[in-house]
Amino acid sequence: MRLVWLGGLSLLMAAPGSAQDVRAGIEAWSGNRPAEAVAIWRPLAARGNADAAFNLGQAYKLGRGVPADLAAAQRWYEQAARAGHLEAQTSLGLLLFQNGNRSGALRWLAQAAEAAEPRAMLVYGTALFNGDGVPEDRVRAYALVSRAAAQGLAPARVTLGEMEQLIPLEERKAGVKLAQQLVRGPVSPAAATSVVKAPAKPPAAARRVTTSTAASMAAPSAGGAFRIQLGAFRDRSAASGLYAKLAPRLGGAGMTLVPSGTMTRLQVGPYATRAAASSACAALKPQPCFPVPAR
Repeated sequence: MRLVWLGGLSLLMAAPGSAQDVRAGIEAWSGNRPAEAVAIWRPLAARGNADAAFNLGQAYKLGRGVPADLAAAQRWYEQAARAGHLEAQTSLGLLLFQNGNRSGALRWLAQAAEAAEPRAMLVYGTALFNGDGVPEDRVRAYALVSRAAAQGLAPARVTLGEMEQLIPLEERKAGVKLAQQLVRGPVSPAAATSVVKAPAKPPAAARRVTTSTAASMAAPSAGGAFRIQLGAFRDRSAASGLYAKLAPRLGGAGMTLVPSGTMTRLQVGPYATRAAASSACAALKPQPCFPVPAR
């Protein structure tokens, strides 16, 4: 769940004039002027700019620059997702997942997972493993979640560990092989089944992985009580620069610059719980990071 700066490539795909305007909104957002950013993005989104539409979705979800409004966030995410915006497809899927629309969520997450978006691979892979809303496919599930874990997604590493306790070595090897094939390009489920013949399934009660970790990828929360602190700087631009550098790994969390004497603290969030904030820190290793109350 990230703003356009979370995917610099999407900026480059926009028309030069539009990209510059979107970038101006990003600068306003990073400078803690979210209302100004929203005012810049809104007319661009109305003209069909997918990056601006996605960013508006983020603003409405986080309640920055506009009142928090998940219905509005969903509408803007969907506009961008239908235009092929990968981050929007993932964020829309996660939002639908949170709202209980699992079938709609899985359609968008499957599309984003095929494009190797790590959060989408985790949630869709978990659904495949459990057969929740989609046909069970443990080999493909292991391949997707292992790819998400390899990209540094901390909850994916937790889920992968659960999977490794529940499926035999033969299937794990097949999953690794499929993951390597997916790096080279999409592999249809039908083609993937030829990699290995799955052995008999263990009892249903013993073969599920939890979905709570995957669902938590919808954080940060608009009303969260915690942020993560990433450092203190004498120069505000240095704080903004670190934020921009880490943005692809921050899941759409907003920046807050907190004055502290002659220093400026870089905080990111909000997160609903201290545990969610700690998980976000874990995904940023080796970057120094610790949870703090959001004030």
